[in-house]
Amino acid sequence: MSWLARLEVDAETARVQGITDSYAWHKKLWECYPDAPDKKRDFLTRIDPLEGAFRLWLLARKKPMRPAWCPHEGFSVKEIAPSFLHHRFYAFDLRANPTKSIVQRDENGVLKRQGKRIPLTKWDELRGWIDRKGKVRCRDSATGLDMPGGFRIVEEKPLEISPMVQHHFRKKGRSGYHGGVQFRGVLEVTGRVSFIETYYSGLGSGKSFGFGLLLLAPVNLNR
Repeated sequence: MSWLARLEVDAETARVQGITDSYAWHKKLWECYPDAPDKKRDFLTRIDPLEGAFRLWLLARKKPMRPAWCPHEGFSVKEIAPSFLHHRFYAFDLRANPTKSIVQRDENGVLKRQGKRIPLTKWDELRGWIDRKGKVRCRDSATGLDMPGGFRIVEEKPLEISPMVQHHFRKKGRSGYHGGVQFRGVLEVTGRVSFIETYYSGLGSGKSFGFGLLLLAPVNLNR
């Protein structure tokens, strides 16, 4: 059982609530689960700025509740039927944080364990990123094995890739930003089990800040 919620909140309400960036939204959306404030995040979100408002999406295994700051008319939630993830083709809309790792060394020239991650900005790099995610979603830290993504981009349909937009935030007194890129196109499922796991775990980094959630609509390309 899983759920997709949509919340629509006007900009004035967001201002009154002190919601100024993606990290603030991350904290406020925990109020959809008032009985588990300290639980590890196990849901995906997306934040779409509108004219004078925000549209928020939340995908979770547990049914979310309407937070007090979201009006009744601005909240809707639907259960995702198991059959929804058993189509072959989907139109998709993804807001992601595509990055690459740059090798870094310490003052002694020794390679650091983790490189610096920088956003991808060129169209061919971004196209390569989404193609790779269809083949390899991530690497399992426990086993070191690649986890397949379970999909491919349908070449015969247009793929829209928006220019990268910087999303600035403050967390614990420090500032940072994510490079947000929107992908829209059509995908084909190549591995059902892997694709379902990709849908619930999301794509790329920055998931706590509203990136990685796939919005899907089944399409029939066999006609």
